Amino acid sequence: MAPKNIKILYFDARGRGEISRLVLAAAGQKFDDVRFTRETWPAEKPNTPFGQLPVLEIDGKRYAESVAISTYLAREFGFYGKTNLDGLQIDQVIQLGVDFWNAATKYFMESDAKKKEELLKNLKDVETPKYLTFFEKLLKDNKTGYFVGSGLTLADLFVYDLMYFLKKQNMLPSQGFPGLQELYNKVVSNNNIKAYLAQRKETEN
Repeated sequence: MAPKNIKILYFDARGRGEISRLVLAAAGQKFDDVRFTRETWPAEKPNTPFGQLPVLEIDGKRYAESVAISTYLAREFGFYGKTNLDGLQIDQVIQLGVDFWNAATKYFMESDAKKKEELLKNLKDVETPKYLTFFEKLLKDNKTGYFVGSGLTLADLFVYDLMYFLKKQNMLPSQGFPGLQELYNKVVSNNNIKAYLAQRKETEN
């Protein structure tokens, strides 16, 4: 039975909460988009499963871990392929994306200015092209313009969100990844996603 009342609890940012918002938006599913500030988060923290965000609340019960949340929502609303092998391929893309985010986090968490500059150069010149090349090959191998099957899945939404981040940070190469750019355009042209993006609050992260 489909959940009746869905809430996504996260900070007032895209971050790790945005992929779940995108899945719900693509599904045309109504949900409460609950956002916390630095001031309001400490009071709510003890009410979360592991003291961190994002949190998914379904009919009053709360669940944590961003990949687990987005995976559940993708399965629930038809964005997780048709077979277990489809699911494996989607998971492969997601975990590859997580590897990229782990590399990017080193830059964002570094406080030393000189080291931060070096990490940024590595992120732009080494890590970003490396992972985009992996994604481009996976797209090309599937031959449909999507990562898995012939329609939108969690994998496509995840990589779209990653590319949006790179665009915002001026780290997305302008050439060399035609399949990914085509995918990006497909996602933003999806009617439900387009409607969501039109009203989405723009944030730095």
